[in-house]
Amino acid sequence: MTLPSIQTLYDVCEQTWPCAAQFEAGGFTIRDGKGGGKRVSAATLNGALEDAKFDDAEAAMTTLNQPMLFQLREGENELDTQLEARGYQIIDPVNVYAAKAEILATELPPRTVAIPAWEPLQIMKEIWAEGGLGPERVEVMMRANVVKTGFISRWNDHPAGTSYLGMHQGISMLHALEIKQEQRRNGLARWAMRRAGFWTLENGGHTVSVICVKTNKAANALYQSLGMSLIGSYHYRIKEPYG
Repeated sequence: MTLPSIQTLYDVCEQTWPCAAQFEAGGFTIRDGKGGGKRVSAATLNGALEDAKFDDAEAAMTTLNQPMLFQLREGENELDTQLEARGYQIIDPVNVYAAKAEILATELPPRTVAIPAWEPLQIMKEIWAEGGLGPERVEVMMRANVVKTGFISRWNDHPAGTSYLGMHQGISMLHALEIKQEQRRNGLARWAMRRAGFWTLENGGHTVSVICVKTNKAANALYQSLGMSLIGSYHYRIKEPYG
């Protein structure tokens, strides 16, 4: 079995990290993110570019009290050019990685390093909040209608980190991986990825994927060192500061 295409992984991301609602305006899919971040708030092209009505899409996002934000996927170079001409700036280019679960599931983590737990425990919410992922992001996880779990990590008898994993059509995607500042450099993110591999196989899946901003050199190096393949990328363009 080959690794999934970037188009498939775009869909996996939408299913495992879903917006609260979506509708069409001006030839774009408009997402109501309810404060859950760029992935669930960005508009995407939904049809022929020549039929796109940017003013309608911008008005729809403004009505939702969201920044004017578009996600640019691979092959959308002309859309990218037109948004640049309209004053949109690039923000948060990301890489999308994937690997067969067997590649990651080679060494079972120590028992307390990545414990499956769902619904999220209070300590998981606190760790996410410390890392800047507030209740709006937890709501994104809660509304995902997929097979899913969270992981809570402990190290030296103290809470150390957490993450969320959702699976769609046999492909799991790890989101919201957060390691406490004082617990970093202990290999906990690596263990979390390996545990994701085991969990995916245990739940009938076959592939693990993850999204990482290109500027996070440490995370990109980690995924590459684990044997994950770079499948593709996307980026956003925004017209005003994003809070």
